[in-house]
Amino acid sequence: MRRREFITLLASEMLLARIGSLGQSTYPDISSVPPDLTVPPIELGPPGPGKRVRQVLAEYKGTEIHHALYLPIDWRSGASYPVIVEYSGNGPFTSPYGDYSSGDVDGSKLGYGITGGRGFLWLTLPCINANHTANQLWWWGDVDATLDYCHKAIAETCTQFGGDSSSIMLCGFSRGSIAVNFLGLHNDAIADIWLGFITCSHYDGVEKWNWEGSDRKDALTRLARLSGRATFVEQEGSEGFLDNIKKYLRSSGVKAPFTFCFFPFRNHTDAWVLCDLPQRRKLRHWLSEVLKNRPGTYAIHGKVLNKNDDPIPGAEILSGLTHYTRTGKDGKFFLRGLVRGEHSIQVKAPSNIAKEVIVTIKGANTPPVDVQLS
Repeated sequence: MRRREFITLLASEMLLARIGSLGQSTYPDISSVPPDLTVPPIELGPPGPGKRVRQVLAEYKGTEIHHALYLPIDWRSGASYPVIVEYSGNGPFTSPYGDYSSGDVDGSKLGYGITGGRGFLWLTLPCINANHTANQLWWWGDVDATLDYCHKAIAETCTQFGGDSSSIMLCGFSRGSIAVNFLGLHNDAIADIWLGFITCSHYDGVEKWNWEGSDRKDALTRLARLSGRATFVEQEGSEGFLDNIKKYLRSSGVKAPFTFCFFPFRNHTDAWVLCDLPQRRKLRHWLSEVLKNRPGTYAIHGKVLNKNDDPIPGAEILSGLTHYTRTGKDGKFFLRGLVRGEHSIQVKAPSNIAKEVIVTIKGANTPPVDVQLS
């Protein structure tokens, strides 16, 4: 057996042991609840309403690296949609109760189950292996390449298919649940993207794993980047395991709205979102409230003028890796989804010199940002 295969097998056995130690056998099996949703299979070909298709960034064409994009059944060109970004669990992995994770984008279920296939773009993203040739199925691979792929795929999806760059949710199961913070809050730039977070089975910082950066000190640094945004925390197994997450978050000193949800089934799976359960209803309600109230995020507004003080329609307003809007016919803009702190705002318009403006957001009453281009 090759060393890499042995390490993967050993890690899989360790994960099985942890799952078995949670006392899950005393709970019912999720197979006892009939699903009311079926995740569409990944197809080849162009995206379309109700289709989930294989996609790849241009720089990775010719490799096996890919992601999956689902356009909702009610999608139409020119409309705007919130986006759910998802990371999958480790794999190949089978739990003692037959729950299976492939480790790849094809096996993800959360985004579809949460939305019912309507009203949201659903983007399932890969981790990139060290050789940049294929999706990494177990843990992280090349983290920098994975983060680069993440923001580029989001920006491309928002531009081409009407994703609302101020309403991007990050979710994940098992490894993907840890990825919500490990990848999603890895640095200030990537952390700036999200409106809210959904973790399903495990939480970054509660346990030490066999990879660099899994210690509590590094995890707390990531956690601080929540900046007051909301997280939905789901955990199966035992309520004691969920209590460990609560204790960790209380001890962190990080102030942010957390909603906790215990999943009273023995399975290590994300398939529960395909069933009409109280936990799914709770999650859907949480999501609608976050989209409505947008905790921890703020907006800036202003207008863009030319050197003659005339409004410039269609000027581009950009912040960070993905935040984007355009001015209206009156030259006015409204850019939301920004966290507290300093932001570089890029303003661009044809036949004008682009301009950078530094804006500091301290709360809800940020003064208007008026920009004059020449």
